[in-house]
Amino acid sequence: MISAGETSGELYGALLSVEIMKLWPDTRIFGIGGPRMEAAGVRLIAPITHVIGIFEAIKHIPEGKRTLDKAAKFMFDEKPDILVLIDYPDFNIALAKKAKAAGVPVLCYVSTQVWAWRGGRVYTIAALAQKMAVLFPFEVAYYEKTGLPCEFVGHPIVETINFHQSKEELKTGLGLDPEKGVITLLPGSRPNEINRHQAIIREVAERIHDEFPEMQIVVPLVPGSNLIGPLPDYVKVVYGRTTEAVACSDASAVASGTATLETALLGTPLVVFYKVSPVTYFLGKLLTRSSTIKFFSLVNILSGEKVVQELLQKEADSGVIFQEMKRLLTDIPYRDRMIHHLNKIRSMMENKRPSSRVASIIGEITGWSSNAVII
Repeated sequence: MISAGETSGELYGALLSVEIMKLWPDTRIFGIGGPRMEAAGVRLIAPITHVIGIFEAIKHIPEGKRTLDKAAKFMFDEKPDILVLIDYPDFNIALAKKAKAAGVPVLCYVSTQVWAWRGGRVYTIAALAQKMAVLFPFEVAYYEKTGLPCEFVGHPIVETINFHQSKEELKTGLGLDPEKGVITLLPGSRPNEINRHQAIIREVAERIHDEFPEMQIVVPLVPGSNLIGPLPDYVKVVYGRTTEAVACSDASAVASGTATLETALLGTPLVVFYKVSPVTYFLGKLLTRSSTIKFFSLVNILSGEKVVQELLQKEADSGVIFQEMKRLLTDIPYRDRMIHHLNKIRSMMENKRPSSRVASIIGEITGWSSNAVII
């Protein structure tokens, strides 16, 4: 059983499911996820949510409770060999408690951000799980003190960017002019992110078009996303092609999240921005005030220094974002320094096969062998 609570975790669940089926083709996989997990052979118990932010999540509490009850009933009735939890901390910790009561072993894949806030959760997780598989090397230290086995397996987003087309070929595949430059503006993957950021990216697009009319502007969205209003005709919206769009871009403005890491791994210079509700921002500041992590973008956290501009709340202004995009396009030494740091991040993740490794860890915990038949 796999529990992935939101879009990025659902992708990791799908990639993991493919690897599980390679090793044990007769495995039955159930889970909380979305269409990608379903396409990978997972029978869905309940769908993922698309909510981010403390304040935004409050109205979804009844729905979460119903999903938790449904998942717990499934565990007690079906007794899966293992429960794999992918991020989504509050829900998945509650589900892990149900799993322990049902006698189902737990593997945590993707650590919640204990390095940013509520660090004491590492002890709660350690009391419930058999192992933790983390995406970043610095996360291992947070679990060493608990005695919970923890392994850096790498980030599964690496597995989605292994194409070898040239930028010109990628542009052609997206219906763009291969001879012209490209700018990508990424508003996020969740509906509330798109709602908060669409006005910003529309204004940034207008500024770019006015000063760099030769640049092609692309807004990549996840399939099923909906914009709240039209964008100018000179902006091309693509669905399910984020990786290709960013890979052929000269620069990107990216709503903070996994997309910032993907942009870094692709070597595309970027600026990071983000807006949440004022209540969520206020509560977040309170919860993270004791954190030793001073950045909010994964690029800067992994670099250990300020490599990309981080524009949060009022600073996430279209004029400020545009000026940084302009610098990324015109200040060559600045651009080259950033690309150098992005390449160092990519080197951290090279030679890692996270989905395959996590599938093997599942076999180790359950005692399955590579040629076992699971019924």
